[in-house]
Amino acid sequence: MVDVRLGVLQARMRRMGMGEEECHSDNYLMSEDASLVVMEFGMNPIVDEERSFDIYPDPPEADSSALPLRPPVVTIMGHVDHGKTTLLDSLRHTSVASGEAGGITQHIGAFSVPLASLVNSESLSEGGVKSITFLDTPGHAAFTGMRARGASVTDIVVLVVAADDGVMPQTKEVLELVKKSGVGLVVAINKCDKPGVDFERVKGALGAEQIHLEKDGGDVPSVKVSGLKGQGLDTLVETLGVLAEVRDLRASVEGRGEGWVLESRVERGRGNSATILVTRGTLHVGSVIIAGTTWCKIRQMLDDKNKPIKSAPPGTPVNITGWKDLPLAGDKILQPYDYGVGKGNKGEDEVKRAVANRIRDKERKALMNDVEVINEKRRIERERQVEEEARHEAIKAEGGDVSAAIRSEERRLKREEEERGKKELRLIVRADVSGTVEAVVGALEGIGNNEVGVKIIHTDVGDVSDSDIAMAEASDATIIGFSVKAPRSIETLASSKNIPLHTESVIYRLIELVRTKVAGLLPPIVETRVNGEATVLQVFTIAVKGQKEGQVVAGCRVGNGVVGEGDVVRVLRGEGREVIFEGPLESLRHLKKEINEARKGSECGMVVDGFKDVKEGDQIVSITKVEKAQQL
Repeated sequence: MVDVRLGVLQARMRRMGMGEEECHSDNYLMSEDASLVVMEFGMNPIVDEERSFDIYPDPPEADSSALPLRPPVVTIMGHVDHGKTTLLDSLRHTSVASGEAGGITQHIGAFSVPLASLVNSESLSEGGVKSITFLDTPGHAAFTGMRARGASVTDIVVLVVAADDGVMPQTKEVLELVKKSGVGLVVAINKCDKPGVDFERVKGALGAEQIHLEKDGGDVPSVKVSGLKGQGLDTLVETLGVLAEVRDLRASVEGRGEGWVLESRVERGRGNSATILVTRGTLHVGSVIIAGTTWCKIRQMLDDKNKPIKSAPPGTPVNITGWKDLPLAGDKILQPYDYGVGKGNKGEDEVKRAVANRIRDKERKALMNDVEVINEKRRIERERQVEEEARHEAIKAEGGDVSAAIRSEERRLKREEEERGKKELRLIVRADVSGTVEAVVGALEGIGNNEVGVKIIHTDVGDVSDSDIAMAEASDATIIGFSVKAPRSIETLASSKNIPLHTESVIYRLIELVRTKVAGLLPPIVETRVNGEATVLQVFTIAVKGQKEGQVVAGCRVGNGVVGEGDVVRVLRGEGREVIFEGPLESLRHLKKEINEARKGSECGMVVDGFKDVKEGDQIVSITKVEKAQQL
């Protein structure tokens, strides 16, 4: 509480450079602006330190040269069908072959390849990089998804270019991403074992994209490989190791662990699990970590070969379990400040506090976004009111009837609405104070599109009353209460009359509620799913008692799926498969026996209800129509 009059407060805000809109009595201020205003009156804004608590990464080491080298993180990218997956599979099998028998039973999104498995030990530098971590994730996701959240997971990109295809559109997209991100680049010319490939054409196309290879005097290393035959993998891995040492990638194995979530899922028997890449420090079984708005006490860690491990240093991809909720790909992994294993509950208390604050901050940001929308809607509404008052004053000055003009305007708006055929969710809005009523109305009125929308038929201050119930019943409206209560008797009355009644205390939740209801006014999208298809081989007519013309039977063979008696079927004709009839399948027989369904490969006789013009070669397709709700 500042304890000053509104006029004094507004005058001080104007002197601070705030505009008229910001100084308006019903405008919401961001917390930063509110703090500045409070300080203008010689007061200190109270900061809730408990609510501001969070866990942050440690600052980088002042001198990283003394830290040990870490494995480089490599992502393989390139155009579709240029051999990315084949190359990754070859590298993954190399990783398996170099380890214990048993192979890989679980795909965890990343794997390590020891350099010694492919490179002669004599060519490895002492104290140099010993292994390489490959991300087995969609290449573009590794950049766009991760980097959108501030992550820099990839150190080096291997750009796969097919020798028989050259530079293609997605190749160019990858090059743009590499240039923007500043990561290392190695070009792998794949399918080099194919006869007649033109390497010079590939080099020329890369040069046109400002990628000049080392072999031609440029600065980008290149390797000829064959993912299918495993050719050139040793050279590729050795090149990546050298480039990693040049880039001097180092990380401390001591201190708080850090990393990134690569992927997450729910596994049968293991619960919530996430594949993470450790980038700093060392994680241990029993460690407590936070990621986004969830946390985990590590119950189990599995390496890329599905083997249990106790600790994971930098550059190690691991799958961990013990999450309270699933984290998101790209979430930053952090240990609490009190990070040691066996430290009691201090670490858990820290991550719980941080998670609670992060969730609260997320909700606050969503609310602030809504506040900005509300303020803009209020500004537009005030401008409209000023224009309307000016128009009414002009009519009055000319001796006209203002009331008649207002009624005429209302009739015009109603007529336009009916012509558009727009469906509207009618709302009765209640809130605790008048300013809040305006805010809620401003937020809700903009929900919808040219087909559906919101119509506020009544607003009031205070708790929901029986008069609201009566009005809602008469006008087929929904009652919305914000920061108010609905007495038990009112809830019971609303329920007995099937009147929707909702109360909320967080505005963005209220907006989502109304948005969902408005979306429900849209007609559903009807999807047609094919159950089975049959081809008409022969058409014949059988005599039926009581029918002069007899019954037309289509002798069919089912080519795909299942066709059942009573199914809705379409009759398709010609090369264009034109739909010439749609209706129920009246009967289904095999020889003279009635059957419930006919499966792929079987022959049967079909009678389509209401359709006798069936011809040989027609397709009879069994369909199911499924309705899906539209979204705004």
